Amino acid sequence: MDWRWWWCSVRYWVLLLAGVIVCSDPRGAPVAASNLYSNRYAGDQVFRVTPRDDAEVKVLKGMLGNIKVDLWQPNSASLIRHNATVDVHVKRNDTRGLRAHLKREGIAYNVFISNLQKEIEKQTGFRSARRRRSESHYDYEVYHSLDEIQNWMFEVNRTHPEIVDMFSVGTSYEGRPLYVLQLGKRSRPQKKAMWIDCGVHAREWIGPAFCQWFVKEDRFWRKTRSKNHKNHCRGVDANRNWKVKWCEEGASSHPCDDTYCGPFPESEPEVHAVAKFLRKNKKRFKAYISIHAYAQMLLYPYSYKYAMIPNFDCVESAAQNAVTALYSAYGVSSMDWAYRNGIQYSFAFELRDTGYYGFLLPEFLIGPTCTETTRAVKAIAAGLLKKCQ
Repeated sequence: MDWRWWWCSVRYWVLLLAGVIVCSDPRGAPVAASNLYSNRYAGDQVFRVTPRDDAEVKVLKGMLGNIKVDLWQPNSASLIRHNATVDVHVKRNDTRGLRAHLKREGIAYNVFISNLQKEIEKQTGFRSARRRRSESHYDYEVYHSLDEIQNWMFEVNRTHPEIVDMFSVGTSYEGRPLYVLQLGKRSRPQKKAMWIDCGVHAREWIGPAFCQWFVKEDRFWRKTRSKNHKNHCRGVDANRNWKVKWCEEGASSHPCDDTYCGPFPESEPEVHAVAKFLRKNKKRFKAYISIHAYAQMLLYPYSYKYAMIPNFDCVESAAQNAVTALYSAYGVSSMDWAYRNGIQYSFAFELRDTGYYGFLLPEFLIGPTCTETTRAVKAIAAGLLKKCQ
């Protein structure tokens, strides 16, 4: 591992929120494909629908509101628009009914994943012999379990103490520590920093993979694990639990929805811990970056309204430089919260792809995705620290 490029004018703080990512059993051995997730996704399908006009949008919203579905893109029915792709994960018992309803209404669709369980098994079984024993032999091009990721963090901290500091900013609902890696030479503790978080949505496996790759260089649960005492449905969408435009467009007040905003802002211990830490240290942070999937886009404030931010020119310039560095054309509330709370340069990456694989991005694409995104993050850092005040 070459750590020379960290000797620069920025300190990075990396948060890996990988609390419910499960790719292996508790002993670290790969899970047998036949037992993966107890076949819970067997027969499930992912439909792709593109409503052609507002009338079809209205019909589609009503249709999806009558059955329990998992919207992949967009992540809320309120964000469905005409001529925009809608990817929806449907349980096996509901696929026939949805197909018949779409045909009856004359709405065009295709099934781009015919058996979700098989696609998961293809992905997680691609490399069964994972190198996980030490940081020097760690395989950065496979998806890792929480235990593997945290063991890797401890090892990086142990082997590079002069430029890596590991600490916890709090605990999750299930009592798991929320670890942060602080990267940079300790001889300059007060230099400006950039915050990067990955894995806010657990099913976006490419997020934690990128954070590990970024440190080295330089599947479908979305919510938290908290219990709702008035309802059997668990969890809150951590990205919609921030105290900025809380529970407005794109969020749901129903506990069973994937975009449930929670009973109140910062109700989730994971969100509260990070928000408390960032508020306390906001003068140290020059930029905030949140890593998500999928869409291949780079976003900056505001995500909840059409308005120009005061420092638009500099942020726009940094974003353009990042997109150029990506070599490809690639409403996130945590980004807006960071901006509203004093971190003026806030961005959110939606990594690969544009929907061909969706959340099941194969492991062979981890390397290309992380390489291009690392270029983009470095471009943002270089632009902001040199030009923007």
